[in-house]
Amino acid sequence: MLHFKSIGTPLVLALALFAISGCEQAEKSAQQVLNQAAQSAKDAIDKTNEAAQQALSEATGSQAQKKPSDTERDDSAQDI
Repeated sequence: MLHFKSIGTPLVLALALFAISGCEQAEKSAQQVLNQAAQSAKDAIDKTNEAAQQALSEATGSQAQKKPSDTERDDSAQDI
């Protein structure tokens, strides 16, 4: 007859080993999900930065064209 104590200890150790390997797999999966989320966030930030840079260059470019230069302003003041 088998004693419960002689089977129990290896069984507990085996279950603990399975639990640990399951935790490692869960940790790897979680790390992959976090890496994908970080990459997505980085891509979103990069796209937002590009759009902001483009908007800024368009805004400053159009304002620079609308403003008269200093020499034009001096000439118009002298005409008066």
